[in-house]
Amino acid sequence: MDSVSQKYQIFAERAGQLQQRGVSRRNALMLIASHTTVTIEGEWLEAFWCEECQQTKWYHVQKSGDRTYNLSLAPHELWQQVTGVINPSGNPSVGEFTRRQSRLVGYQGMKDFQFVG
Repeated sequence: MDSVSQKYQIFAERAGQLQQRGVSRRNALMLIASHTTVTIEGEWLEAFWCEECQQTKWYHVQKSGDRTYNLSLAPHELWQQVTGVINPSGNPSVGEFTRRQSRLVGYQGMKDFQFVG
């Protein structure tokens, strides 16, 4: 797998997200109270291109040592903690019709509109 050089930092916005990573409850509450979001060090989402399957796949990368990292497919929940990316499931406030129309190229989308004569 080769990196496609897309890398996004993960942020915490709730104390529980920090507690899951070993921060004490008290410190987690104080950090969230004093900052809107807190950068989670040593973790990020990164896209890798797979030559074998010809697809880009997103992984949750966690630094576990000086030169060691744990990789796992990025779970859906982590996308909510990353800034600067498009939600892979799409904007929940956009309807299916609008989503379908945005994918169409050219004027082929006119077939979805019924004109009353």
